[in-house]
Amino acid sequence: LVIGTSARSRSIPWPVLMPEVCAGRIVQEMVLNEVALVFGREDRGLSNEELQLCNYHVQIPANPDYSSLNLGAAVMVLCYEIYKASIAAGATQAAVPGEEGQAGDHLLEADWDQELATAEQLEGFLVHMERVLIRLNFHDPDNPRKLMARLRRLYGRIRPDKMEINILRGILSATEQAVDKAGKS
Repeated sequence: LVIGTSARSRSIPWPVLMPEVCAGRIVQEMVLNEVALVFGREDRGLSNEELQLCNYHVQIPANPDYSSLNLGAAVMVLCYEIYKASIAAGATQAAVPGEEGQAGDHLLEADWDQELATAEQLEGFLVHMERVLIRLNFHDPDNPRKLMARLRRLYGRIRPDKMEINILRGILSATEQAVDKAGKS
């Protein structure tokens, strides 16, 4: 799970979490999966390309006239929310063993038959997909029209598991072989 911090809305909407929800999701996921909370540079934050590598964005509500916090303040606010969520999760788990998460929460790895795909596996799939879409003349890299950004958002939001990524890459490989075969005949 990769969550990027951002104070601005972007041209392509991305799933945005409030700090409390973000912290709860981090505490829930970190038991079984790796989690990264990514902060931008002090002077300019994260680039659009960096934010597109994230499953979610988190925004800390602030004064609309000056919505950007300095790096230390943003880290402090989110760490404090994670600390509160970890205390609450510990109390909930002790009081109600085996209780399911809130509606809309992602399934944990223990509820699934395969581990979630890593960020590297997802990125490899997206690079492979872009290559195939270019070969099919479905995607023009000179005029991308945000296609890959929207596909990245889709697959980042659904967070496929390793087997699903392997299946999707197999479909892409079969598509490439069919294109090669059609080109020869």
